[in-house]
Amino acid sequence: MSEATRVACVMGWPARHSRSPKLHGYWIRRYGVDGDYRVAEVPPEEFPTFLNNLARNGYVGGNVTMPHKDAALALSEPDERARAVGAANTLWLDNGRLRSTNTDVEGFIGALDANAPGWDRMTNTAVVLGAGGGSRAAIYGLIERGLKTIHVVNRTRDKADASRARFGPAVHPATWEDIPRLLAGARLLVNATSLGMKGQPELKIDLSPMARDAAVADIVYVPLKTGLLAAAEQRGFRTSDGLDMLLYQAVRGFNLWFGIKPEVTKELRDMLAADVMNSS
Repeated sequence: MSEATRVACVMGWPARHSRSPKLHGYWIRRYGVDGDYRVAEVPPEEFPTFLNNLARNGYVGGNVTMPHKDAALALSEPDERARAVGAANTLWLDNGRLRSTNTDVEGFIGALDANAPGWDRMTNTAVVLGAGGGSRAAIYGLIERGLKTIHVVNRTRDKADASRARFGPAVHPATWEDIPRLLAGARLLVNATSLGMKGQPELKIDLSPMARDAAVADIVYVPLKTGLLAAAEQRGFRTSDGLDMLLYQAVRGFNLWFGIKPEVTKELRDMLAADVMNSS
């Protein structure tokens, strides 16, 4: 590599399981970029020093995964999205200043746009299951798109209440017992919990009360098709999965580090889908 080679990385502890190197490596090759994308496994106690020396270590930025997202927010200059979601997953150096954002927002919305075009013209209401980081990214994106009512359902009411405190009156806290009532005529359901993920219990919900033209999104991508998405497809609903969210959330980071806005292609999705299936 030359001195002009731009290098980004994924930072986590651990991080070797990340699919980001395959994803960004595909784009680097496709667009002929003089760049590289690496894995940086950084223990939590060493993360502040690692960020302070990001440029010295040859990096122009990178992705942040667990358990560093909160620290990345505190140690950088976050944009409005990162502050609103309360976590940073993408960092870049801007004339020596370490900036951050949360691209899970555009990942969620981009996947929904790709798989259910026009969803935001069909409804101004959504039901979001869960109140963690993935839920906060989805809520922010939905509010940004103009949805007026977002029912946030969580097993413990206090976390749903915290979402309302964070995002305002568009958020309506609810509990699991409220789901049948909330799904009556609903046109958008989002699973932002770990239910349905490999090794976790299935998410068992009766989707029959939903509108016939509904869309269902699930941020889980292992397995590729969760039980929730399979049930939604059986009813003829449009679906958006966690793998597409992963793909679309990566677009902005690549653009920030390498100066090219990449395209999410079927070839790329098929490559990562095969990787997920082979490792499942």
